[in-house]
Amino acid sequence: MASVTGTSISMASFKASLAPSSRVSTLRSVSLPINGKSFTPLRLRPARFRVSCSAKPETVHKVCEIVKKQLALPDDSAVSGESKFAALGADSLDTVEIVMGLEEEFGISVEEESAQSIATVQDAADLIEKLVEKKGSA
Repeated sequence: MASVTGTSISMASFKASLAPSSRVSTLRSVSLPINGKSFTPLRLRPARFRVSCSAKPETVHKVCEIVKKQLALPDDSAVSGESKFAALGADSLDTVEIVMGLEEEFGISVEEESAQSIATVQDAADLIEKLVEKKGSA
């Protein structure tokens, strides 16, 4: 007998593991006896999924260069798409200046609400590509 803690689980087929066609929602733990033997319940940690449309590498590179310039970082500083502005030492004023530099470089206008959602270089690059595409289709 299987015991489940959480709000829902559904399995189309079962062979000592959840099948690819299984559906699990907010599942916290699973206890599965196999061949009459009981095992310690598995505790599941919540997973975060991030869906993003990645910007072109050249856009990410340009954003990295602008961030380095605005924060006066050495040329050999490791700045990548995953780099968080706060981890690079940027405060809120630095972030505003970075956004202004991006607007100037790419010829776009970033709404304040959108600017507040930018935490990483990748976030900025993705937003830039979206705005450039939107500008081009207008």
